[in-house]
Amino acid sequence: MNVKRMTALKQTLPEIQLKQLMCSKKDSWFSIFHLSPFTFQFFPPISKIIMKLWQKDTDVNKAVENFTVGRDKEFDEMLAPFDVLGNIAHARMLASVGLLSNEEATALCDELKNIYGQIQNGAFTIQPGIEDVHSQIEFLLTQKLGDTGKKIHSARSRNDQVLVDVKLYLRHELEELVHALEGFFKLLQERSETFKNHLLPGYTHLQIAMPSSFGLWFGAYAESLVDDVETLRAAYTVINKNPLGSAAGYGSSFPVNRSLTTQLLGFADLNYNVVYAQMGRGKAERIVAQALANVADTLAKMSMDACLYLNQNFDFIAFPAELTTGSSIMPHKKNPDVFELIRSHCNRIKALPNEITMMTTNLPSGYHRDLQLLKENLFPAFGNLHNCINMASLMFNNISIKDNILADEKYRYLFSVEEVNKLVLQGVPFRDAYKKIGADIEQGNFKYDTTVKHTHEGSISNLQNAAIAQMMQDTISQFNFGKVNTALKHLLQ
Repeated sequence: MNVKRMTALKQTLPEIQLKQLMCSKKDSWFSIFHLSPFTFQFFPPISKIIMKLWQKDTDVNKAVENFTVGRDKEFDEMLAPFDVLGNIAHARMLASVGLLSNEEATALCDELKNIYGQIQNGAFTIQPGIEDVHSQIEFLLTQKLGDTGKKIHSARSRNDQVLVDVKLYLRHELEELVHALEGFFKLLQERSETFKNHLLPGYTHLQIAMPSSFGLWFGAYAESLVDDVETLRAAYTVINKNPLGSAAGYGSSFPVNRSLTTQLLGFADLNYNVVYAQMGRGKAERIVAQALANVADTLAKMSMDACLYLNQNFDFIAFPAELTTGSSIMPHKKNPDVFELIRSHCNRIKALPNEITMMTTNLPSGYHRDLQLLKENLFPAFGNLHNCINMASLMFNNISIKDNILADEKYRYLFSVEEVNKLVLQGVPFRDAYKKIGADIEQGNFKYDTTVKHTHEGSISNLQNAAIAQMMQDTISQFNFGKVNTALKHLLQ
């Protein structure tokens, strides 16, 4: 071998690949790239060897390549395990329709499972010179299996490959989020029961209105999460449909069996129309973003309440000093930074549906590169929401609530409606009772009792937490996570 060329290869190739260059012809780079020992002396650098899935004979301008790839590799690594799952299902389907032999499919699936193990162990990376996760996995298959590896992309486009990866990823992330919310929901319900006898002012227009309780307050946010999970379930239903086999958005002349890949990947159904399967990109992300925004809205409102209630003018709640922050100039400060940041993170997530809507506005049907950027906006939102849920859990596990808040004279008018209702129970028409108590307030003659007896469903003395817990359980059961996880487990066996 040319000495200069060998030196260049040592600088360019990882050691394992350099050894493979020197191995037998069957599994060597000579075989993979159809190179003879004679032409090998002119062997180009690896960045030239590893062609893009779509590349022909023309090199792309480096500035164009950098701009179009952008941060895609960073987010593609998040898709890696799901790309493997899609590849395994695709390989088994190809064998079922005669586009792969059973031996080839077995070899591909075995190697894909090895790659899946590398991903789970943190040993998988997208190498320099390789455009994306799909190319990296196909490269590894070809490197290991030669011509068999090259067959994996039959009857498939990178368009439907990305689509199925994204749907599998979003489906997984939605499940993880639902489980996290279920734990937080249980904490809120436990706090509701613990503090159900701690009254606080209820507000309308941020003016004192009627008596409330921390049982109601915690319970209200727990029930809000039930509806939020319901919207996550709607998003999950949209996501849990199989786009694989739609190819570039116009199907394939190969007799692919899309029902088989639907079953193998645990999808509930197909995106039947191949054009719509591609049109679903962007729409699916927007629907998921809206569901995330609903969760974020609950957390943001809850955090704003907590910031107010910690304020000295309210003085309803407290936290250990180590869970608050101080000031560089004011030694007395104990700031609710955790809740302020939860509020801000969640408000940013609430902007996601609009961001995705604007990024996809006026796109015609078919695939467009604009859609690549959606990953940058949507994918980090899951991690941010998990962090917010974890920190809110930490804070509420350590909350202290002041006793006898409503004993303060400034809250006396909270009980005006109670006094009106007492007169009504004595037979006084409501409008007359209302006027009498109003006049007593104006004349400084208002007398009241701080006893509160609300017994109807969902009131201070009848929180209905058990019924709300049942609603949450019923909603979560409709996701049917078990079917999906069983299918994926079988796929990897």
